[in-house]
Amino acid sequence: MHLALSAPDTLPFLREELARALPSPMLEPQGDSVLMLKAPGSWDETRNAMGLTAFARQWLPQARVFPVPSIRVAAEALVTEWIGTLPDGAPWRLHIEPRLGVAEAGRHRCELIREAVVEQLRKRRRSLLKGLEAVPKTTSADPIGACPSIRGACPLFEAQESLVQLLLVSPEMAFLSVLVAPEPARSLGWISPFASGEVPVAVDKAAPSRAFAKLAESELRMGRSIAAGETCVDLGAAPGSWTYQPVQRGARVVAVDRSPLREDLMRNPGVTFHQGDAFRFVPETPVDWLLCDVIAAPERSIGLVLEWVRERRCRHFVVTVKFKGHADYAQLDVLKREMPRHVASFQLMHLCANKNEACVFGTVGDGAPKDAG
Repeated sequence: MHLALSAPDTLPFLREELARALPSPMLEPQGDSVLMLKAPGSWDETRNAMGLTAFARQWLPQARVFPVPSIRVAAEALVTEWIGTLPDGAPWRLHIEPRLGVAEAGRHRCELIREAVVEQLRKRRRSLLKGLEAVPKTTSADPIGACPSIRGACPLFEAQESLVQLLLVSPEMAFLSVLVAPEPARSLGWISPFASGEVPVAVDKAAPSRAFAKLAESELRMGRSIAAGETCVDLGAAPGSWTYQPVQRGARVVAVDRSPLREDLMRNPGVTFHQGDAFRFVPETPVDWLLCDVIAAPERSIGLVLEWVRERRCRHFVVTVKFKGHADYAQLDVLKREMPRHVASFQLMHLCANKNEACVFGTVGDGAPKDAG
């Protein structure tokens, strides 16, 4: 079986999403934020069959029930299982987390289990401990605040990295998933480097609005940030939250909207304001980034991003798809079907910073932008 983790208020939508993608799926909720998928095939077969899942923030492939009778017994059993399964000395990550909604005592219990695991590794298999310690850690500073760069905040999986996830659903019971390299790296968009797929929502009181948090989170999940000297087009830019971040870092932005941006951004030499319809704008030459958080019907935003990547007008893209109601969610299936034909990689997700919307983000191709013709 495979477990999918979502925000509690979106679990029903994840269930509908999987029911559309898989023939007669066997779905069983495990609380209000965990969905069990009983699939007969391997993780690779299941992943390819269902495609990306916008409402799942994390997957635990090939998960199984793991008893936690005590901290010590659980730690000993875990290390015994990993010996011979995880390559000695190779890097691996360990996520021990409570399911969303579990009391703070559950998080403390997870911390104690991790400490006991590290102690067991120190006694029994130092080569595995060396591999665990070799993975770069999240920076201590807030990676998605107002800092000019977010690189290194939580690196994406390298090809040689494995991932172990232990999800505590009660004090005495957990689910265990072990994904051996190179599967975590191959499963970008399904398997998140963030524990439980959760990213703290960014806060910056100087930004024109809280919408900037969606772009910050998308960059973190991509493992790529807008850099100084890069060119961006921000469609539907006003009041300027998605223009604010790039120019803070020294990027150049063409901001397109019928209404002007906040006054300081209108004066910023890194911003070129183009008054007009975001859906009609075409850059004279391809740009590094397409940014779009415009308020529009979902089919219009979906059509816009597909047109831009099909015509190779950008190298990277972050686009919000806003919904009017639950019936609109099925339109995301168009992106799942069409995007792979035109891009090198992409993700589709209801972000931690999203409301009634989802974001699609990814890379058309690396290297210098190529002319559409």
